[in-house]
Amino acid sequence: MDHNILISIASIGVLGIGCQWLAWWARLPAILFLLIGGIIVGPVLDLIEPDILFGDLLFPIVSLSVAVILFEGSLTLKFEDIRGHGKTVRNLISIGAIITWIIIAYSTHYLINFPFELAFLFGAVVIVTGPTVIIPMLRTVRPNAKIANVLRWEGIAIDPLGALLAVLVFDFIISGQQNNAINIIILTFAKIILTGFSIGFINGWFLGELLRKQLVPQYLRNVITLITVAAVYVLSDTIEHESGLLAVTIMGMTMANMKDMDIGDILDFKESLSVLLISGLFIILAARIEFYQFIQIGWPAFGILAITMLIARPISVFVSSIGSDLSINEKLMISWIGPRGIVAAAVSALFALRLENAGYQEATLLVPLTFLIIIGTVVIQSATASFIAVLLEVREPSPTGILIIGAGNVARAIGKELQAQGFKVVLTDSTWENTSLARMEGLETYYGNPISEHADRHLNLLGLGKILAMSGRGSLDALACLRFKSEFGVNNVYELKTSREKHISDKHIVSTRHRGYELFGEDIDYGNLAYRLRNGAELKSTQLSDEFTFEQYLEKYGDRVIPMFAVDNKQRLQIFVSNGEMKPESGWTITGMIEAELPTTNS
Repeated sequence: MDHNILISIASIGVLGIGCQWLAWWARLPAILFLLIGGIIVGPVLDLIEPDILFGDLLFPIVSLSVAVILFEGSLTLKFEDIRGHGKTVRNLISIGAIITWIIIAYSTHYLINFPFELAFLFGAVVIVTGPTVIIPMLRTVRPNAKIANVLRWEGIAIDPLGALLAVLVFDFIISGQQNNAINIIILTFAKIILTGFSIGFINGWFLGELLRKQLVPQYLRNVITLITVAAVYVLSDTIEHESGLLAVTIMGMTMANMKDMDIGDILDFKESLSVLLISGLFIILAARIEFYQFIQIGWPAFGILAITMLIARPISVFVSSIGSDLSINEKLMISWIGPRGIVAAAVSALFALRLENAGYQEATLLVPLTFLIIIGTVVIQSATASFIAVLLEVREPSPTGILIIGAGNVARAIGKELQAQGFKVVLTDSTWENTSLARMEGLETYYGNPISEHADRHLNLLGLGKILAMSGRGSLDALACLRFKSEFGVNNVYELKTSREKHISDKHIVSTRHRGYELFGEDIDYGNLAYRLRNGAELKSTQLSDEFTFEQYLEKYGDRVIPMFAVDNKQRLQIFVSNGEMKPESGWTITGMIEAELPTTNS
């Protein structure tokens, strides 16, 4: 029996990570594959029965997992970021969210005969989109920058705020279920809110101060944070029942908005942990669904899906964008993209378990109804959004921008010249000094590891079509090339050799099939270019003509020039690579690194 339990737990892990990998490969939200995978191993094949497998541990496992997921989401909510991204985004996560909530709640009450309290809880749960479902869709659809920014920031901001609303509605239901008199209900609800807010804020501030003042060693930061989240959840729930989720959400928001608080490493750890928890959690949750539950909600559930997509979302968007500079077509495109995601699934499953225990029979239908909305919005919108973007003429042309891995002097020099040629350039580096220098030189940057889970959510690849890996760190460059081949295509991945590769044997060098095209020439490496720049070399652009050909260009500068890239007559970027066969023509603009000419001496 014990061996069978181990096999089941290991199988959940393997299936979950397999679904995550498949989602990455297909460029679709992972939640779609996780839910389908869970349904297959659960009600379809009857291979996993979570209630039997975990027994009394199921509820605590789901509760703590949701607490960690909500904490991780709330860590990303910085109020200054919301203020910096337009009135439309602010309206969507406030006025728009309320409009969506009310429309879905009333539709659920009248179509499925849910009690009002459960209908409003369901409405609160499904207002959440979230970056894990929005960002993969944006990469595939490629809407214009205004649409992409609105959808991206709405997804990031609504994630914790929507979860907070759902928690508050749930707390109000529990308050009313425990007491009949309205004044006692309000008092109980106030106690839950006060307990959650105070414990969350105090512990968030206290932990933030410990971390900010370096009173915790680096190797314990992540572990202490994780244990504190669990302790705060349990403490708050013990003091006032059902206040724990609110406490961890407020705790994360408090830490995210503290001054001079570096939470980058905590976010990286929490996101990795969230991927693990989410992968296992949704396999387990989907495996608990029975097909008769879908039959119970019946055809009216598809009516709720239609109202969510075709009525609630458009009204929310058009009201929220009053007075904005968005065109009608842009508003229509934003109205069509609103897939529901991970927080909706996690919170609905947890609340369903709790409400079942509290005596609400209809609560068993919360999960299948939520999963139907998630699968419906993800599948329908993923399949049609690109076509609609083309129809509305809001899709960006094929991306021409460049993602540069690294922000050292070589990367900055090349980035500035490419930007001067009219190309969008984004530099990414884990070194704050390099990132700061790039920003001061007017370059767009992402501070962090480009292959991290955080980058998957926050590194904006819209408009980018090529990657130049030139951090000077061979392992990072190779991993970045491997990571982004699926995003940009094999023919758009380039890598600059490091100086170290000249001095090590082949058995220590990463295979070329995992890497990008070798930049600029066989004898060119990062150290060589950095040395030239330090000694006065500059990147200069020259236009070729019938009178001044590429051969004459090479003859003029000789060994002093390293040709790097060219812009052809169709404004396409062409890059010089080792063993390349590019033949620049008249009208092309050539950019090369040219060493200063040595002064001549008179004998």
